[in-house]
Amino acid sequence: MSHQTVREPSAATRQAPAGRWVEAPVTYLADLSVKPVTYNPPQGTGVPRREGNYGRFAVRIHDARRRALSLDREGFILVDRDTTVHDFYDEAELIAVYFGEVEQLIKATTGAAKVVVFDHTIRVADRAVERGLRAPVPTVHNDYTEKSGPQRVRDLLPAAEAETRLQRRFAEYNVWRPIRGPVGMWPLGLVDSSSIAPADLAICDLVYEDRVGEIYQGVFNPAHRWYYVPEMARGEAIVIKCYDSMRDGRARFSLHAAFEDPTSAPDAPPRESIEVRAFAFFDV
Repeated sequence: MSHQTVREPSAATRQAPAGRWVEAPVTYLADLSVKPVTYNPPQGTGVPRREGNYGRFAVRIHDARRRALSLDREGFILVDRDTTVHDFYDEAELIAVYFGEVEQLIKATTGAAKVVVFDHTIRVADRAVERGLRAPVPTVHNDYTEKSGPQRVRDLLPAAEAETRLQRRFAEYNVWRPIRGPVGMWPLGLVDSSSIAPADLAICDLVYEDRVGEIYQGVFNPAHRWYYVPEMARGEAIVIKCYDSMRDGRARFSLHAAFEDPTSAPDAPPRESIEVRAFAFFDV
């Protein structure tokens, strides 16, 4: 992996009065001089290996609680939505309880006629590989591309239904929630989709043992507007739009990354979070 070192935030500029923002480094592609590729080992066996000219860029990350958010403008929203799940590490309970909660949340926030929950990932900032889990992702990325969004629908649905659904609007959403809170270490930062230019989204091959997919990696653009949710609680969730088939000016893709909050308390508990992925299908 090629690296380019870029200005880190100084102690004097880490936080403005009243906690309106923090300044922290995030990992972007500096340019496309090296084709980005990520090699993902089986979960719990190692960490991803990334190729590309990545660099750490200092950005100002604003408090999302101070802004009215829209899935069609910023590409993400914060919702107060508690959960009845007792143990997020219990796979059976996730499937029986949480997937249904996510389906209802997405229907309520988007108006979708049908929601298909198809994947989830638990991330921990402490001993992730040892525990057979994944760590927070520090690179600026988006989970789906122009190509991989429709392809995933074809992978999930029966062929006839997939082709019918693909003729109308569909979107992919991630629902991100702390397993325990408040989150004081490695919070999730999100880029306002309306500040993303097409050239900021670089196709990155995602290589697994048995298949090759693709995601978008973010290319640094100083015009990006960053947000996060300070001290996010277990009873809150962020809904992130990662793909939208509509081309009418609304947010279609987003960028996000975990970042080291310079204001985190030294004894802050390691982050534990869950993200659930789902497709939403619309009748209009």
